[in-house]
Amino acid sequence: MAVPTERMVSLRKDKFRVQVLEGGTGESLLYLHGIGGFPGWPPFLDRLAEHYHVYVPAQPGVARSTGLEHLDDLWDLVLFYDELMQELGLNRGYLLGHCYGGMIAAELAAHRPERVSRLALICPLGLWLDETPVADLFALTPSERGRLFWHDPDSEDALAYLAEPDDPTAKMEEQLDRTQTLAAVGKFIWPIPDRGLAKRAHRINMPTLLLWGDSDGVVPSVYGEAFEELLPNATLQIIDRCGHLPQLERPEQFIDGVLRFFEDH
Repeated sequence: MAVPTERMVSLRKDKFRVQVLEGGTGESLLYLHGIGGFPGWPPFLDRLAEHYHVYVPAQPGVARSTGLEHLDDLWDLVLFYDELMQELGLNRGYLLGHCYGGMIAAELAAHRPERVSRLALICPLGLWLDETPVADLFALTPSERGRLFWHDPDSEDALAYLAEPDDPTAKMEEQLDRTQTLAAVGKFIWPIPDRGLAKRAHRINMPTLLLWGDSDGVVPSVYGEAFEELLPNATLQIIDRCGHLPQLERPEQFIDGVLRFFEDH
């Protein structure tokens, strides 16, 4: 098991303070988390750290990362991540993003394709199909939102994911963290997450894996086909009986797919 270290990374003379976890050895892999919030160091990251040096930053405005007020739009956010990669010494490496993090990863790859040797996007946001809208997560209760994430929301893993702490203080802190995360993410994806990625997708020319659950209730799997049509070097992999969190609901299939892709030089 890789024991991650934690540090605060300063950017632009402390305008931004970025909480970063890292661990493992090997080539660099940057993981950008999704709308569910800063993941800490769950087992799937530990598995990846057996093969790579994994970096996991908390998005601006999420967990202990600060500086969200200095970002006005998606372009600001992409430039922020470009500078963060530079500060971390990631001149070139693997990039993995989930949901909202997948949207940012795709935009970053379009802006700086030379930084990304291989790109893996887990059910990313970033496109919009009128006939199949992305779920409006901001209009749902936490319970409704959480149940959309799972193929089987009554499974043991799903119930554990959706459970709230019994302790009132811990419960309040979790609710505040959830609200903080949604506010930070909503700044860049509300009311819809389409910010023109389709016009830039041709620049994402590195090998790209699109990984989707067939039962994704947040970003339906038809978006995988839309991404595959736009990206010049993409492969779509659909995981059966899986929702929006393949790294949690189908971890073995997720790890197998990501490792085979990254190691297929």
